[in-house]
Amino acid sequence: MASKTILTVEDLQIAFKTAIGFHKVLHGVSFSLNSNEILGIVGESGSGKSVLSLAIMGLLPKNKCEVSGKIFFEDSDLVHITKKEQQKIRGQKIAMVFQEPMSALNPSMQCGKQLEELYVKHCNLKVPQAKSEVLKLMTQVKLPDPEVVYGKYPHELSGGQQQRVVIAMAIALKPQIIIADEPTTALDVTVQKEIIGLLQNLQKKYKISILFISHDLTLVSEIANKVIVMNKGQIIEQGATNSLFTAPQEQYTKALITARPSLDVRLKNLQTVANFYNNSVKTEIINDSERKKQHALIYSKPPILEVINLNKTYFSKSSWLGKSTSHLAVAGVSFSLYEGETLGLVGESGCGKSTLAKAILCLDKANDGKLLYRGKDLMQLTEKEIRKMRKDIQIIFQDPYASLNPRMPIGKAIMEPMKVHGLYGSDKERELKALELLEKVGLDPDHFQRYPHEFSGGQRQRIGIARTIALKPKIIICDESVSALDISVQAQVLNLLNTLKEQYKFTYIFISHDLAVVKYMSDQLLVMKKGSIEEQGESDEIYKSPKKEYTKKLINAIPKGL
Repeated sequence: MASKTILTVEDLQIAFKTAIGFHKVLHGVSFSLNSNEILGIVGESGSGKSVLSLAIMGLLPKNKCEVSGKIFFEDSDLVHITKKEQQKIRGQKIAMVFQEPMSALNPSMQCGKQLEELYVKHCNLKVPQAKSEVLKLMTQVKLPDPEVVYGKYPHELSGGQQQRVVIAMAIALKPQIIIADEPTTALDVTVQKEIIGLLQNLQKKYKISILFISHDLTLVSEIANKVIVMNKGQIIEQGATNSLFTAPQEQYTKALITARPSLDVRLKNLQTVANFYNNSVKTEIINDSERKKQHALIYSKPPILEVINLNKTYFSKSSWLGKSTSHLAVAGVSFSLYEGETLGLVGESGCGKSTLAKAILCLDKANDGKLLYRGKDLMQLTEKEIRKMRKDIQIIFQDPYASLNPRMPIGKAIMEPMKVHGLYGSDKERELKALELLEKVGLDPDHFQRYPHEFSGGQRQRIGIARTIALKPKIIICDESVSALDISVQAQVLNLLNTLKEQYKFTYIFISHDLAVVKYMSDQLLVMKKGSIEEQGESDEIYKSPKKEYTKKLINAIPKGL
């Protein structure tokens, strides 16, 4: 029996009010969603994916935007219904799973009570009945020990558990449609795989239709029946998943598919959307013999950094009596880092990756062990000596916006560390150097006076990189520095990091939960689990033949696509 259409979008156009008039963000978008179907919507940031989802949910600010076109659901046009009518549909017939669960959950309310509220308000159930339904729901979304989770606050749960609570909220009232907006972007690959599997199982069980929004085509190919590709507020291409991925018709779709690092071949430069259009990047492959030559050169010299039996324990008071509990975040970690090497560090959230990075930077000192930088033990340095050492060991953070002063123009932000460490003779020289660095990371000189909020995520990450390399460090720690970026922007930043490494002879510690990216970037790979190193070795070798079950689990969780 043919599926019936349950949602139709016709010629949807949306413009937002600005100081100089209206700015159009959606240009005549048209598509349909069938019953019992998963429709993937992909595209880079700014393509209009989330605006489209907010329009369907009736969550656009009415006084700040103009909407034309039609969104048909049941017998209603969602563009023109009243607020009261929209409230009857929202949650009960069309529900949403947001990207960031902490922004969708009430931080001051127990998770169980938040779910219970839905049943009390919308189903007129008494509290005991509502609680019983909540516990059943928590079991369905595979939350461990529902009775315990019921009484916990959102911050007491892991990211994956928080997202399961949000999914439980979305399916509670058995809606016909769920809009999942980047529901796995911030999650580890293993947790991401679990959430994708959960959505697929729930969709089959309840015959729900899902609009699955993501910037990751590979991920969408694993879950969707049909795919829509968006760019700059328009639908570029749409069709059945299999045909769209195996024989894409549009250049933009082809560019997005090739932007993700390949797991089979190692390219010297990743393909980007811009380069795909102008054919300016040759898909040059680094073969095994070239890689062996590079490694022979790197490992012929003594290590630049030696981490020996490093331990970091956190203590916290667990009761009003002041009894403390301990958590061993880094447990006996040892490895060597060589000049010119990129050392990959992977593992799930909470495995100790970032704690280890902070210990190496002496931002959060380890309890014991040794950190030998060029033979000198950083653990024995005074605060003054550590500040001086920081010029040589720098970090690029995951969230560049959080690491930049929103009130400081980015030119001054790049100059600031030079001034702190007494580099270059005057502010004029530092300004010239900052302008040179902006150009080096692919930004324009006229960006010097602009503020962080005036840039995209990818541009802000470039600013963070410029600020880091301003000090000419020897070692750079990249802590999840591309995990929040679109596939194409991620490719640009990874290419930039590799180019800068060649030019400045940098040494990288590259931290990520995305094994595909780490494999592409790294010479050696460390796999961390619960504070310890589970497996280490040459990155290609570990990917081809992992020895530990945990490593196999991480590799199997990588979205493979078609």
